[in-house]
Amino acid sequence: MNNSATAQPAAGVPETLMADWRDYFALLKPRVMTLVIFTAACAMVAAPGTMHPFLAFTGILCIAVAAGAAGALNQWYEADIDALMKRTARRPLPAGKMDPREALAFGVILGTGAVAVMGLALNWVAAAWLAVSILFYVVVYTAWLKRRTPQNIVIGGAAGAFPVICGWAAVTGDTPLMAWILFAIIFLWTPPHFWALALFMEADYAKAGVPMLPVTHGLLETRRQILLYSLLLVPVTVAPTLLGLAGWAYGGTALTLGALFLWMAVKVARSRALLPADMLAEKQLFKFSLLYLACLFGALVADRLLLP
Repeated sequence: MNNSATAQPAAGVPETLMADWRDYFALLKPRVMTLVIFTAACAMVAAPGTMHPFLAFTGILCIAVAAGAAGALNQWYEADIDALMKRTARRPLPAGKMDPREALAFGVILGTGAVAVMGLALNWVAAAWLAVSILFYVVVYTAWLKRRTPQNIVIGGAAGAFPVICGWAAVTGDTPLMAWILFAIIFLWTPPHFWALALFMEADYAKAGVPMLPVTHGLLETRRQILLYSLLLVPVTVAPTLLGLAGWAYGGTALTLGALFLWMAVKVARSRALLPADMLAEKQLFKFSLLYLACLFGALVADRLLLP
């Protein structure tokens, strides 16, 4: 049961609420926001058509603010379990630096504003998908799935994939096949990326009672699932080229990056490390997965801009 409304400060932290701009910025999950902004911006560039630079900036800003709103609402709801995990215990709410009601209001205002501006400045198709992305992350993933099923990150991965739909729709006003392929790439990338992290954070999730796959099904099964999703991911990344929606500059990059990703996923699948300190293959895959997605979407932009 969520106890965010009555979250208590972590041990040794004064009860006086002393939130400043850095705490509000931390609520936005800026590291997560960076990847969301980048993939959405790449989708906007790759989409056919042109857009005034000011409108493009407005669209990216709306997507960034919406992602930050979802992060703030996620932290408001999960303050109780964040307090139990080393990785998240210093966040503003579990650390007692902010009243939970402030975080809730902050997230709602940002999310509502981002959707409204997207609709008024660009189009309501993009705005609708932006609203879906916020609600999916907060309601479906955070409130419904995360504490109930080890498939939380699989289904919840859609939340991180919706921004590319928003970016594409911001330019074109619709969501064609190519936009959904980009969605599928991020959707399939999320499980191996996040489970690689979950493998060496398993003790934290177990302590907080979060049913992540390593907690419920063990390390070996998680490693097997990482390889399985990696095998599904790579063909989808090449699909735009095979379908004539992108050139071979992108396709060749996707194949090269995919081969590296699969090699690292195989190393993870063969790993038998039990302690986080020994999980070198898992940490390597987690770090590379971030570079992988960035380079993949960067290649898509290069393919669109440099080739006729």
